[in-house]
Amino acid sequence: MNLVQPGELAMFQTEGGKRVILRLEPGMDYQTHKGIIYHNDVIGRAWGSRIETHLGSPFTLLRPTLRDLLLHIRRQSQIIFPKDIGYILLRLSVGPASRVLEIGTGSGALTTALAWMVGDEGKVVTYERREDMQMLARQNLERVGLENRVDFVLSDAIDGIFESGFDAAFLDVAAPELVLNPLKPAINSGAIVGFILPTTNQVSTLLEAGVEHGFDHPDVVEILLRAYKPIPGRLRPVDRMVAHTGYLVFMRCMARSA
Repeated sequence: MNLVQPGELAMFQTEGGKRVILRLEPGMDYQTHKGIIYHNDVIGRAWGSRIETHLGSPFTLLRPTLRDLLLHIRRQSQIIFPKDIGYILLRLSVGPASRVLEIGTGSGALTTALAWMVGDEGKVVTYERREDMQMLARQNLERVGLENRVDFVLSDAIDGIFESGFDAAFLDVAAPELVLNPLKPAINSGAIVGFILPTTNQVSTLLEAGVEHGFDHPDVVEILLRAYKPIPGRLRPVDRMVAHTGYLVFMRCMARSA
């Protein structure tokens, strides 16, 4: 049986669906308006167990998924949503031992997903020009125990990229066309590069610049997500959906001419 171990992240979910994620440490406790959950009472229990506070209020003990971690991330800016991140990981073909370049760390949502996927043998190198954003992202990665898989670089990538040999790259910046020149020698020939942009005119500018800098096979997509109310007798869409969050652009870095 898979039991909860000390130091693991755990998610407590109320019957109403509210969730909180925290790291379990012997001797510690989590206090809510419905009572106290003692970590010692949780460690050693099976995932999926029903637990109660000292006042008898029920919670479900769950192992947090990557989606859960991303939705609970601390943020100072808009994050890339899980619906987009899943497709980004697929298109970039990120997996164990991958070396991935990220430009525009932000609050670290995509950084977290990339670090999750590359494993202990991989590496994510992420560039951010704002020190306050980099500090927040670092704290978010430390909170989930993935900071050892990430190198944080406080620099504007327009001024240069200091590493090379990346298997894939993703840019979340306002004017990615300005980064294409230093980007090309940093990534492997044939590698996929992804971008996210909020407006169509930005996408058009990027597509034109991509051709000029030796990037080809462009693909532009938009992902919409509509959930349904999971009630067997009244299955229907929820009243709101996650619609436009950004245009995703993907290109391949073509080999340099001999």
